[in-house]
Amino acid sequence: MLDTMTVTKAVGGVCGAFLIYLLGNWAGELLFTVGGGHGEEHAAAYVIEVEESGGDSGSEEAVDFETLFASADAAKGEKVFGKCKACHKLDGSNATGPHLDGVVDRAIDSVDGFAYSGALEQVGETWSPENLFHFLESPKGVAPGTKMTFAGLPKAQDRVDLIAYLQQQGG
Repeated sequence: MLDTMTVTKAVGGVCGAFLIYLLGNWAGELLFTVGGGHGEEHAAAYVIEVEESGGDSGSEEAVDFETLFASADAAKGEKVFGKCKACHKLDGSNATGPHLDGVVDRAIDSVDGFAYSGALEQVGETWSPENLFHFLESPKGVAPGTKMTFAGLPKAQDRVDLIAYLQQQGG
């Protein structure tokens, strides 16, 4: 029943099916790939246009910093600080980032024993509440080249709450 010719036919059938599968995969890639390679900019096959929603981003910009800062809640800022705890401390010791006790109105790049990148000089002379407000929105956007890898706090209210909390931690 199972002689050499039957086994050879079965193995040949499996190999042939696998070869057809590989050729089909190759043909599909040729037909449906937009182009480019790894690390290059790829052109989209089609673009779906969407309308810009007049959401919260416009209303946040309409309110000035002083008005927002006047309504800041330090208790909520303490909760927001939870995102900062991975790299910053409030006890005067440095971690991955410099300590943040007394950061409000402190000179930029001034914590002893911490090796800064030098990129923060673009922000200003001191960590004023306004400078912190803009920096915390997008650290890499405000100070390109900074060592800080945090993406930022997009909500303006979160930023002013955090600044109010840090201001209480004076030191």
